[in-house]
Amino acid sequence: MKFTATIAAAALAVTAGLAGGQAEAQERVTYKSAKSSSSYYQMGVQIAEAMKAGTEGNVIVTVEESQGSVQNVMEVRARGADYVFTTPPALVRLAQEGKAMFEGKSDPSFDEIRALFPIPSLTMHFVTAKSAGVESFADLEGKTILLGKGSFGAREGQKYLEMFGLEGKVELAEVELSNAVAALKNGQIDGFVTAGSYPAPNVIEAAASTEVDILSLTDEQIAETKRTRLVIPAGTYAGQDADIVTTSLPVVAFATTKMSDDVAYELTKTFWEQREAMGESAPWWLAVDQALMETITGQIHPGAIRYYKEAGFTLSDAQM
Repeated sequence: MKFTATIAAAALAVTAGLAGGQAEAQERVTYKSAKSSSSYYQMGVQIAEAMKAGTEGNVIVTVEESQGSVQNVMEVRARGADYVFTTPPALVRLAQEGKAMFEGKSDPSFDEIRALFPIPSLTMHFVTAKSAGVESFADLEGKTILLGKGSFGAREGQKYLEMFGLEGKVELAEVELSNAVAALKNGQIDGFVTAGSYPAPNVIEAAASTEVDILSLTDEQIAETKRTRLVIPAGTYAGQDADIVTTSLPVVAFATTKMSDDVAYELTKTFWEQREAMGESAPWWLAVDQALMETITGQIHPGAIRYYKEAGFTLSDAQM
């Protein structure tokens, strides 16, 4: 069942000086990201609060829970100008090409998707109870692992199990990811897989409530995944005395061409102007800088392009 949490956060005054002048009517924007227990949902709340702090409240932001990135893209077919969502750029490309999980589900609206700004990357976490004695992927054989359902993390986790020779050798728990911490603490599972920017709230909770290990990948395994290598510094989680080497995948906030240029401009402008303030309370925002713009592999919304040109960002031909 879809759960919608309305965050009392305003975003985005469409300010004087924009083409067309100051907005006279209040705009409403729905921001859809991930499950309410995830780091990405928390980011949505932070973005909404940042928009309120940085504007005069001409656009109201509502943060909406999601089952994952694929659902976010699929909902473009039924959403309007007020829809903002997050997903890896690779999924947008697959949707536009009608491949993989979007095979047979092509829709003209997918071609209207446009990027606004990058957000912290999806970071893979393979969390196990220390009592399970798991030190490498090979040690997962015979263990009960929770992947969750429908999310990018679940699909990616399944892919890694298959890639590293564990298909059919791991018992997959039929439990929602939101129940992972309780299930781990109660001994119902030996571990769980989650994808969220570090520090991930469910991993923080797991490490605080029971002793856990978080697997590192070898350089050879990372190369096999074809993902980006990422290091989670020692001390990020309780009991973590060494760096964790894992993989990440870029994530971007998107809208569609239905959104007005003025609203897209102000969303993008306010995000970048408030990013440093967000980073003071949530370190994952500090990883977002101009270099991360390279992860936007498709077209950027014209309103966002207006801001990037004003701010002196360098954009590629593909992004234009």
